[in-house]
Amino acid sequence: MEVRILCYNADMNSADLRKKYMKFFEEKGHKVIPSASLIPKDDPTVLFTTAGMHPLIPFLLGEKHPEGARLVNVQKCLRTDDIDEVGDAVHNTFFEMLGNWSLGDYWKKESIEWSYEFLTDKKWLGLDKSKLAVSVFAGDSDAPRDNESVEIWQSLGIPEERIAFLGRQDNWWGPPGLTGPCGPDTEMFYWTGKGPVPKGFHGNNDEPLWVEVWNNVFMQYEKTIDGKFVELKQRNVDTGMGMERTSAVLQGKDNIYDTDLFAPIMEKIRSLGQKPDLKSERIIADHIRAAVFLIADSVTPSNKDRGYILRRLIRRAITYAKKIGINDPFTTILYRNVVELYGNYYPELKHHEKIMEELNKEELKFSETLKDGLKKLSIYIEEIRNATLWGKREGLEYKKGVKAGGLLITGHALFDFYQTYGMPLEMIFELLNDANIKYDRYALESGFNQELKKHQKLSRTASAGMFKGGLVDHEPQTIKHHTAHHLLLAALRQVLGNHVVQRGSNVSSERLRIDFSHPEKLTKEQLQEVEQIVNQKISEDLEVRKEEMPKEQAEKLGALAEFGAKYGDTVSVYTIFNQDGSVFSREFCGGPHVARTGELGKFRILKEEAVSAGVRRIKASVE
Repeated sequence: MEVRILCYNADMNSADLRKKYMKFFEEKGHKVIPSASLIPKDDPTVLFTTAGMHPLIPFLLGEKHPEGARLVNVQKCLRTDDIDEVGDAVHNTFFEMLGNWSLGDYWKKESIEWSYEFLTDKKWLGLDKSKLAVSVFAGDSDAPRDNESVEIWQSLGIPEERIAFLGRQDNWWGPPGLTGPCGPDTEMFYWTGKGPVPKGFHGNNDEPLWVEVWNNVFMQYEKTIDGKFVELKQRNVDTGMGMERTSAVLQGKDNIYDTDLFAPIMEKIRSLGQKPDLKSERIIADHIRAAVFLIADSVTPSNKDRGYILRRLIRRAITYAKKIGINDPFTTILYRNVVELYGNYYPELKHHEKIMEELNKEELKFSETLKDGLKKLSIYIEEIRNATLWGKREGLEYKKGVKAGGLLITGHALFDFYQTYGMPLEMIFELLNDANIKYDRYALESGFNQELKKHQKLSRTASAGMFKGGLVDHEPQTIKHHTAHHLLLAALRQVLGNHVVQRGSNVSSERLRIDFSHPEKLTKEQLQEVEQIVNQKISEDLEVRKEEMPKEQAEKLGALAEFGAKYGDTVSVYTIFNQDGSVFSREFCGGPHVARTGELGKFRILKEEAVSAGVRRIKASVE
């Protein structure tokens, strides 16, 4: 349901929202930190950064952050669980999350009071106090009801009937992977209807005119690998305000795509298309925006993991573009709109040559794939039309002949076309209609949706459990692999040359993985030499030292930074010293690591392979 969203400050644009948010929390003693990459650096249990807290997990677990205990930023995020919901008023794949954190500093009282002040004070957002409602955690066998938050909200004037007690599904956040910090949350909602504000509030699921505008998570617990919830020694606050939805509220729009975050992209799509279709236009805008950000963070289209998600986004955008009559190449045209909107905040988007090359390549490749899919679908339809007898199966009336039995367009077959060729149901149904094939749309959609749910379940399982453990749980073996990762990068640079830089990483208790720049496959001799160097440094029992210093100083010392990563003014640097006091490895990095390399055990390279043009991958372990 799409509604007209009304608020006090309807003229505030997204740039104003960013500035005000940062300024407010800077005045409350927070340090501004840059957005991390969409690719999680030290969490192998998820494919993408899915929330603002994700890059801060080590610090939420107790490690000291170089910028202090109060932080604020705008974090790039990407989620694909609801990709099939994109096109409605509020769903995105890529989104920005405004967030502020307390790392063992302030707690619920300050967090809630500041949220209320920022939302309602006319100096900031100026929302109508009488249109606010909140939800809190109702409690369960793992954690008690959050009465403390209720008392704070009531002291601010939120009436009892506007406070909803909801369960874990609604008012509990985290962890983003299998393990990690988590806890109850309190969420803030704003009434967006034109009529009188309801006296009571039971959660926005009962009334969509209540729109969530903020979420404060109180991280009191850590979920362990065996599913238990234990109290954290350091209690943290993690808040999240969605840039897109809050902008819609502030700008008086009934959907996120009419805000200034999307409007220029939508206008360009409409100027290129010939058959107006609102849902298709929104899907194209969302997917191309997400694809541009992913490529800027060094993801390239492929058939697995992150590359598969990127490829799917680009191909879905192209398919829906064809549906509205855009038949010429268009992805690089929209890329320019994305850069105009976001380039000042995310300078990595200005890598024009790299991003345009990947978009162009995938668009040309998929055009050929789509042609093959349409050709195959036409053959299926023609075989059915030319058979001799009529029958019925899975909702489709067909002519039952010798050949037709294996060529039925069932719900399962429709999903194959969708999955393999990126063809949406609407396109397939249009072709069936053009061929005068009779079918039961409901039955076919039901079969398709069953297959889709199976696929989504598998995808979520693969994403959430790519590897057991992970740096988020600080298992000893994971920490060893994290330190060995530093030794491996230094050894690769020693053997192959200083052109080698890290292009991605993945560290778990089972093994470590590094993606690095190098133009060709490593020889057997090179791999043996790298392995020998790492094991030599382990046997020398070298010191691993952590230091915090200004970013400029770290750069002067030659500390290596991960390609595309952003850092604050103060950084953590880990150095591994040779026995003579010289530096073997020095990198920008968060912890944890072992104190000495002698703790690691024997290093072994498991596999070396290509990732994309100019990028290789090594998987290894220590035993």
